[in-house]
This record gives sequence, structure tokens and C-alpha cells, in this order.
Amino acid sequence: MTERFGEAPAEEIEREEMTFDVLIAGAGPAGLSAAIALKKADSSLSVCLIEKSAEIGGHIVSGALIDPKAIKELLPEYSFEDLGLTTPVSEEKLFFLTEKQKIAIPFVPFLLPSKNNHGNYALSLSEFCKKLAEIAEELGVEIYPGFAGAKLAFENQKLVGIITGDMGRDRHDAPKSDFMPGMLLRAKQTILAEGARGSLTTHAKRHFNLCRDSDPETYGLGIKEVWEIPAENHRPGFIQHSFGWPLDGKTYGGGFLYHFGKNLVSYGFVIALDYKNPWLSPFEEMQRLKTHPAFSEHFKGGRRIAYGARALTEGGWQSLPKLSFPGGILVGDCAGFLNVPRLKGIHTAMKSGMLGAEAILEALKNNADQATTFEEKFKNSWLAKELYQARNIRPAFAKLGTFLASPYVFLDETLFRGQLPWTLHHREEDSDSFHNADEMPEIIYPRPDNKLTFDRPSSVYLANISHDDNQPNHLLIGSTQTWEERNWDQFKGPETRFCPAGVYGAEPNPDKPGYHILQISPQNCLHCKTCVIKDVRQELEWIPPEGGSGPNYGNGM
Repeated sequence: MTERFGEAPAEEIEREEMTFDVLIAGAGPAGLSAAIALKKADSSLSVCLIEKSAEIGGHIVSGALIDPKAIKELLPEYSFEDLGLTTPVSEEKLFFLTEKQKIAIPFVPFLLPSKNNHGNYALSLSEFCKKLAEIAEELGVEIYPGFAGAKLAFENQKLVGIITGDMGRDRHDAPKSDFMPGMLLRAKQTILAEGARGSLTTHAKRHFNLCRDSDPETYGLGIKEVWEIPAENHRPGFIQHSFGWPLDGKTYGGGFLYHFGKNLVSYGFVIALDYKNPWLSPFEEMQRLKTHPAFSEHFKGGRRIAYGARALTEGGWQSLPKLSFPGGILVGDCAGFLNVPRLKGIHTAMKSGMLGAEAILEALKNNADQATTFEEKFKNSWLAKELYQARNIRPAFAKLGTFLASPYVFLDETLFRGQLPWTLHHREEDSDSFHNADEMPEIIYPRPDNKLTFDRPSSVYLANISHDDNQPNHLLIGSTQTWEERNWDQFKGPETRFCPAGVYGAEPNPDKPGYHILQISPQNCLHCKTCVIKDVRQELEWIPPEGGSGPNYGNGM
């Protein structure tokens, strides 16, 4: 039987061990910034960073619009051009959309500070992370791509490191001829920087009860395409955001579009995962939005070259967990440092990694088990101020809907600058938000034209997924009987619609008329984590597949 994440191995395996001062899981902006900050402060430290993707940047997908303030603090010796920031924002638009019309929201930076992108840059986050990794390695950080962190290692209630995933097991979990057991990577301090709903982070939160004083985390799903368009249609530095159609007034989300690089357009759609209608398909809504005149004109004569998806943490200030625990800390999106109204998390992730590095340096100096100063450093930083000011925007939309929340946001953000004397709260998990399928309108989506709109199989093809079919299934579903009783009977199999990669399907059971069978295609998985967030039974478990498996986002992702 496949070993469930976080449990002790069924059999004792002799593992090689390596020991470091600091171990980092995740080569995104947070983890790489922490590594750089550590080595710049103390070059004698041994710092190791592991990344589940086969190459740095391979699993990075983002809207790729960056506020450079954290870069200026971390790498003042580098020019923006050296780091790949070559496309400054030159023009921006914000639209409220109806099905046929676009209504421009007058843009005045003072009135809409969260939408002011003056001084920001559009870029490939994947390429940016590759550059950060080069800098980290030049400083002496040991970086190992293709090594997935499978389990946390504890001794005397302290985190002492990470066990990497075994290599060379077959689909029945039996060792193959090329079997290699995972290694135990020991460290005095471990930094978890996995991104939203990281598997190691989930285990750490449960083990140390890190969310005991915070609201439930709420998430969004970001789905993205990159297009290459004719040079004469390219407008470097043009960015656009939208809200409204195709979503109803009770569902939070919208679209974005950035012109960057060499004739590239980054197009994306974000939807909050507390949406109510189980018939809704985020992927289909994303395709439908492209047909609106506000977006379709930007793709004329172009071709789609990349596709990806990723969950985003949207809980903000009131959903932040405890940031430190014996033996480690949380940084970046796995802790929830995304600024939702700005739709930006790169600069916040970098700053959290820098602050975490400072706290870990103090813990190492004092031979302390826990980097307890991390919380204080965060609360005294511009990062805390930014998240605190934005704390009421996301829950306002959840409680009031688009039309009533919009004037509230104007009051909160513009007149009071986020200093209203109350904090709105998130009350339920995203998995509890569905209404019964027979109570909600069924949504019939148009067929793709394969020119502007596409299906999921052709989209997943562009994600360049590498996955050995003869490896253990990394998606564990629990009881198939309870799946049919709840997910099918009550909600008509919502995972067949909310997964942006078509991993889940439901077919009639030929042996039991009237019953259905859940089919899983793990080889399509984009590692977005939507399924474990939105699963109504909360019995689905995502464990890391074999190291290096998953998407490989190139072409400007």
C-alpha cells in the first residue's frame, strides 16, 4: 500500500544522510531570497536548497508582475537589467466587463493605490528564479533540483530535516531494479518555501498546530497562458486587469494581461476557490474570458506557446499561521504572504525570505532551537504594514459580493488607507462552500474553436509534463464509496470541472448501473493543489511524485 504522507515508513530503509546548517525546500522567490540573504550575511554557513522540479523555474507559474522594492534591498549591487527586469509598466487599464461591453475604471493612482503599477515590471518569473539561483550558487549555496521533499524528520518534537522521495518505485510501490531510497537531509534550521498548500508545510502546520490562532486559509486558482504575437501588435509594458463577466456577482476573480519580453503576452485568470456553484469550471471560464473584445484583440495573429496553473493563498493577514516552530520557519506563499488586491506576491515572498534568514541567523548564533524573532521582525517590516492595510479587501468581496464590496473597497482603501478599526474574517474552508448541484444552475460552456479557445488536453500538452506512468500514484483519494455518496451524488463530481488539467473523470460503473467510478490520470497533474483545497470530503491527499516529475514551464512562464 502506498505510504501516506507524514507517516512512518512501513519498513525500515537505510538512508544516506547529509548535514547542513540550513536546509530550504522550494526554489521560488522566497526560498532563493532566503538562501542569498543567509550566504551574504555569513559565507561560512552551509546552505542547501532542494527543488522538486527537474530544473530551477520549471514549476514556477505566475502573473509575473513584480514590485522591485525587495530586489533593491536584497541585491542592490545588481541592475534591474542584469536580473531580467527589462519591461517597465508603461500603460495600464482596469475594466469592469459585461458580456459584450467593457467599462473603463478611471485610473488615478491616489484613488486606487493597489492598482498603481507605476515603477513595476512585467517579466518571466521562471527566468527570474533561474537568475536568483545563479546568484545563490555563486555565493556557495548547494542547489539540488529534481529532489522532492517527501517527509519531515522529527526528533524530540523538533524538526531536524527532510527526507527526500524515493526514486525507482513502481505503481504498486515496490522497488524496481533502479531503486534508490531518499536521503535524510539534516539541518539545524529548515525553511519551508514550497508555495501555496505545500505538502511539507501542511504536515508542519498540523504537527505544530501553527494555525490555532488564525482564520481558515482561503485560496484562489490562477490559470495562465503565454502567447507569442506579431511584433507590430506588441505593446511592451502594457498591462490590463478586469473583473465582472464571465463571473457572477457573488464569485471573486478576474483576468489579467501583460505585454512583456520579446513579443510575448501573459494572459491569466484568477478565481477564488470559495465559489459556490459545483457546475463552474475555472478552466472554461478562463477560455471564455478570452473571447471578450477587451482581451481577444491582444491575441490577433498570435499563437499560444505555454499553459500552467497554480493555487494562490488569499487569506492574507488574518489567515497567517505561526511563522516559526522548533527547527524551522515558513516563508512565501506557503505562509500566505500574497497581497491579494495588488495580485502580487513576488516582492512579499522575497521579503519574507529575507526576514526569515535574519531570524535564523540569530537562532544559530544563540544555539536556539526556534527562530522566535521571525514574528517580531515581520510585524516591524513594510511587509506586515502592506498586508495589514489590505486585510479587509478579500473578505469584503466574499461577504458582500462584487457590487456591494466595490464601494466598501473604495472607502477602505482610498479614504482610510486600510486603517478602518475592524478586521473582517474568513469563516469557512473553501471545501465547505459548494451548494448542492441540484440547487445551482448548470453551466453549458461553448466548444473551443482551437484558434482562440482550447480544450484541456491540448493545454496540458503545452505544460511539458514529465511523468513516469509506472510510479506510485501521488493522488490518494481515501474511500471511493464516500466519493460517490458526496462528490457525485451531492455535487455531481466537481473535481471533473475544477481541475485545470483534466486529472479527474467520472464514468458510469458497468458492473453497478446507476453508480459511477472516479478515474484519475496523475500523469496530467500540474501540481496546482486545487484538488486538495476544494475536495468536499477532505480525504484527498497530494504527495510529491518522483523527483523531477510534473510540468516544465518554459517560454516565459
